[in-house]
Amino acid sequence: MSKLNFSISGNSITATRYDGKARQFSLVVDEPEELGGQDIAPNPVEYLLAAYAGCINVVIHLVAKELQVTVSNIKININGDINPGRLLGLSKVDRAGFESLNVDIDLDSDGPKDLIDRLFEQVKDRCPLNDNLSNSTPVNYNIKHLVN
Repeated sequence: MSKLNFSISGNSITATRYDGKARQFSLVVDEPEELGGQDIAPNPVEYLLAAYAGCINVVIHLVAKELQVTVSNIKININGDINPGRLLGLSKVDRAGFESLNVDIDLDSDGPKDLIDRLFEQVKDRCPLNDNLSNSTPVNYNIKHLVN
């Protein structure tokens, strides 16, 4: 199977607002007022959590279909703590990102426990965002400095 490429592009509108496009979809990223934003959209880390929950949802349904398990409802809540000291340049002690993530899933299904356990083993293994969040991913920057 050939590789899939996903991308976004956009522009900085203010110090806290980014307007972007993903395929035909527009998205806005902003910060809450307490972090200097106007609170008009989710912030970057909230989008990351939403993307992770969305990816888990897709993979649960995909694997459930393969295992012939009926899923009638899924509730996914994800949260994690970030120490803002590094982001704000006040500390180098803690990491800038989430200390850990807590994924709570309520699954309504007709499947027996052993099959649901197998389903979630596969979900953790096959979810692309779980892979990215659980493992180091190389990030390559290409910086173009335009001089006015």
